[in-house]
Amino acid sequence: MGVILSWSGGKDSALALRSLMSRGVTVETLLTTVTEGYDRVSMHGVRRKLLHDQASSLGLRLEEVWIPKGSSNTIYERRMKAALERYLASGVTRVAFGDLFLEDIRSYREKRLAEVGMEAIFPLWHRDTQRLARQFIKLGFRAVTCCIDPRQIPKEFCGVPYDDAFLAHLPDGADPCGEKGEFHTFVFDGPLFSRPVKFDVGKVVLRQGFYFADLV
Repeated sequence: MGVILSWSGGKDSALALRSLMSRGVTVETLLTTVTEGYDRVSMHGVRRKLLHDQASSLGLRLEEVWIPKGSSNTIYERRMKAALERYLASGVTRVAFGDLFLEDIRSYREKRLAEVGMEAIFPLWHRDTQRLARQFIKLGFRAVTCCIDPRQIPKEFCGVPYDDAFLAHLPDGADPCGEKGEFHTFVFDGPLFSRPVKFDVGKVVLRQGFYFADLV
């Protein structure tokens, strides 16, 4: 059997998908978390309509795990476990993640999956982020920033293309892949897509200390 891919809709997810597919690994489904009441992808703030358009263009099934606004970790883990157990029952035993360096996050994922009887895999683990960012662009992927942390990079970096110009103007100390949470992206085109995902960049708003670009 293939794997489930934890999917945010961003560049690391897209690169993890490409890495898996290049190795001949079958991705059974994209697994994402959606916040109730907002109809958007948790943390990234991207509308579900765009998420579904993205999965459709990639030709992959999408599995949504719904969590309440301000969800506790206990609720998140319970609902995620229920979703994963359904796949385990069908024979899928591995879940892939686009994480790069954060050891605590990796350990957390491995521990929780082991409790379900599944294995976590990390196809991008310890890849150089400068080279990875350049590879993403060189391969022909196209993305836009959908969320930024203004404590790390300026507001002006929100809602703009993730391209060579973006990387060239990042402040010193900012990771080119946003590995420290500086920014998040939405991928709308690239070598794995059958067609671009259409959208417009709407207002940039401040919510709970982060700037979000409303992609509509």
